Amino acid sequence: MTRIVVVGGGAGGLELATRLGRKLGKKGKANIVLVDKNRTHLWKPLLHEVATGSLDAGIDALSYRSHAANHGFEFQLGEVADVNREDQLVTLKPMVEEGKEILPARQLNYDYLVMAIGSVSNDFNTKGVKDHCIFLDNPSRADLFHHRMLNRFLQYSQNDEAEKGEKVRVAIVGAGATGVELSAELHNALDQLRAYGVPNLSNSSLAVTLVEAGEKILPALPVRISSAAHSELQKMGVDVRTNTMVTEATEEGLTTKEGELIKADLMVWAAGIKCPDFMKELGGLETNRINQLVVRPTLQTSRDSNIYAIGDCASCAMGEEGFVPPRAQSAHQMASLVFKNILRQMEEKPLLDFEYKDHGSLVSLSRYSTVGSLMGNLMQGSMMIEGRIARVMYISLYRMHQIALHGYMKTGLMMLVGRINQVLRPKLKLH
Repeated sequence: MTRIVVVGGGAGGLELATRLGRKLGKKGKANIVLVDKNRTHLWKPLLHEVATGSLDAGIDALSYRSHAANHGFEFQLGEVADVNREDQLVTLKPMVEEGKEILPARQLNYDYLVMAIGSVSNDFNTKGVKDHCIFLDNPSRADLFHHRMLNRFLQYSQNDEAEKGEKVRVAIVGAGATGVELSAELHNALDQLRAYGVPNLSNSSLAVTLVEAGEKILPALPVRISSAAHSELQKMGVDVRTNTMVTEATEEGLTTKEGELIKADLMVWAAGIKCPDFMKELGGLETNRINQLVVRPTLQTSRDSNIYAIGDCASCAMGEEGFVPPRAQSAHQMASLVFKNILRQMEEKPLLDFEYKDHGSLVSLSRYSTVGSLMGNLMQGSMMIEGRIARVMYISLYRMHQIALHGYMKTGLMMLVGRINQVLRPKLKLH
């Protein structure tokens, strides 16, 4: 029986494994295997909410194993060590926890392999960043930031720092969507902590500095949207620094190219992405300078027609327009095409080429505002939206991901439970 292995359970990988499981796995037409080094899935654009406590990953995350059992595919917990293209084998590393081997190294055979491992933060080899900054690459790192944030606010509330005019200082490097949304959520977290009785907190207790090396925040979005978000952040009190290059991170804070020290108690690095370093030499496949797999228009890798790549780990050219951007909507669209192409390849039909459709971008500034553009290149220019309408559209992006995984009925029930939990649960995770 045909065996399809999907490596990476992010937005694209999990949606693809789910669709293949429903179409082929449940009907006994193929064995579908999803591999991921984590036990649960959380939509990556929500990690900034986990970091501040607006979202509880323990409740909102999806279990890969239970989802696999319900949708006709198999889940393997593990991390890829190598790919043998000649024998069509994927080798998984041994799983070690607390110094003990939980699972041995394993090999999975495949007829079709889909790499969907996503990306990690790119520190550009900046001195001290790995030691002193937190990368919001996964829920565990977001939880680490949340834990340190709560401890810092508790420390601040019990000392006489407020009387001395001190602040809880957070520095965020990179003013893409993650950096901008985290800046806003931090102010929401401060308001909630005050509401839940943490003493000695006021509007002046938090100092957030957002550092961007480029000329504007949200560099991938149109100028008018970037300007609107910039204005909203300044209204909240965020210190937005553009054209500012960070050269070093230390325990005290960030050092800029001009020699200025931006003092910080907590530092987050969200400036750029790359694929994990092991991708450089994976099975002799072609990669670019940030370790992405180079793919053909069909999303097959350039050197192997039985291996596909989707999402952030795929370098897919769009002609003169550059490359497909690393966004959740890109991963979703790529997953849809690879689903069709694998079926067509199994039936020996001609494959389809990928055409990226930009449906616009939305950035949530917590409960304060939402700004963005709709339609993208589907109409001349784009339509700017903000406020309540933009907030509804922003939430709907996550609902579309849930519908792809669970269907309309179960997603509707999840929305209902979410409404109930807004009444029953604290608005901020306090532990």
